[in-house]
Amino acid sequence: MRTGEGLTRPPGGTPLRDPDIGDRRLMTRRAVWLAVLHLLIPGSAQSLAGSRRVGRVVLGLWLVGWVALVVALVLWFVLPQVLLTLPTNAVGLSLLQAAAVVWAVCWVLLTLDTVRLLRLTRVVPVARGAVAGGLALVLLIGVGGAGWAAWATGVARSSLGTAFANTRVDLPASGRYNILLLGGDAGPGRSGLRPDSISVVSVDALTGHMVTFGLPRDTNPIPFADGSPMKKLYPNGYGANGRCNVDVCELNSIYTEAQLKEQALYPDAVRNHSSAGIEATREAVEGALGIPIQYYVLVDMTAFEPLVNAMGGVTVTATQRLPIGGHIVNGRLTGVKVWIEKGTHHLDGNKALWFARSRYGSALGDYDRMARQRQLEDAMLHQMNPITLLTRFDRIAKAGSNAIRTDLPQALLGVLAGAAMQSRSQKTVNVEFVKPAYDPAHPDYARIHRVVQAALH
Repeated sequence: MRTGEGLTRPPGGTPLRDPDIGDRRLMTRRAVWLAVLHLLIPGSAQSLAGSRRVGRVVLGLWLVGWVALVVALVLWFVLPQVLLTLPTNAVGLSLLQAAAVVWAVCWVLLTLDTVRLLRLTRVVPVARGAVAGGLALVLLIGVGGAGWAAWATGVARSSLGTAFANTRVDLPASGRYNILLLGGDAGPGRSGLRPDSISVVSVDALTGHMVTFGLPRDTNPIPFADGSPMKKLYPNGYGANGRCNVDVCELNSIYTEAQLKEQALYPDAVRNHSSAGIEATREAVEGALGIPIQYYVLVDMTAFEPLVNAMGGVTVTATQRLPIGGHIVNGRLTGVKVWIEKGTHHLDGNKALWFARSRYGSALGDYDRMARQRQLEDAMLHQMNPITLLTRFDRIAKAGSNAIRTDLPQALLGVLAGAAMQSRSQKTVNVEFVKPAYDPAHPDYARIHRVVQAALH
């Protein structure tokens, strides 16, 4: 069969595989078709106009990718714990990083091969530039995206290795993981850190049902759980009859006393990615609430400021005027030059820290401060959007690893992250053991235990 400029198309040939290279209009349409097919279904251009073997391999991988995506979507809605296990441990992140690198290399090779198949020298000049420019842009986006993914997974793996180094995995208690949350504040003039915010998050490992319990830092006396070495020192409870070994006998003083004076009671604490102060506080909260606590998370409020700045600030609503700095002289607040006014504000790290820690401006004192800390934590979680992560990922990861200490193992991060995702569609139960319903100076622990069990079950 004779075609075009005396050229011959082999028997059984097709315009895509064996085109009439003398027909520029045909070659232009062919180039556009192959370019579009390459973008929509990688490997299809090779199957139709190049190496069928290469095309079949790439199409097979493309199909596997779509199947994996469908499975991932099903898991996201049904059992996100399984899906989130991959990007929340070092092995999974290494696999994702390797996959991103392989994808970038394959995309470059496949695109270059597609350009060869297009035979752009036979395409009309106007379309030639458009097709080549489009492929170059897509190549840049694909390789750039894969490169960013490889870099981000590397940063995440490093940060996870720093913050979540523990390998001990505990089983859930009655199907729940109970995690102690401490907001630490080692301010000027203090001998050691004292947790200003003390709470427990209880998460159902399967359903994601979440319950939080808040204990005022001035709770006393506090019973230690059975088996606690501190219970031998304070059999009637820490602070009973004003008895302790530091200046203030309250719940948050336990951390300071154990850390500074009772290190010998917890010889394995550091090896287990904890400390004497954290372990003693954990045992006290176990005794107060009547439930076991498997893990802890300590947020250093001093390092909290860079985390907020890394996010680009956080938006919160102040229900009363709050001072930044200042001190009390003769019963009056003095020395305040800057205030956080009542209303909604976008705060930088320094002001967000004062929003969370300010002791003045409310008749409720510490209880109001606990509520503001909860509000700030919730605002940060909800304002962590994909654009922020894309543009500030390295700063957020670095600041987050510096702000958090924990004995949570990487192996459980997927389970807890998935449970947290499920909890968003459920009502979270928040129980605060504060005035007026509860008196921290005269706690009724039998009643507290009943309330805890009722909230959990």
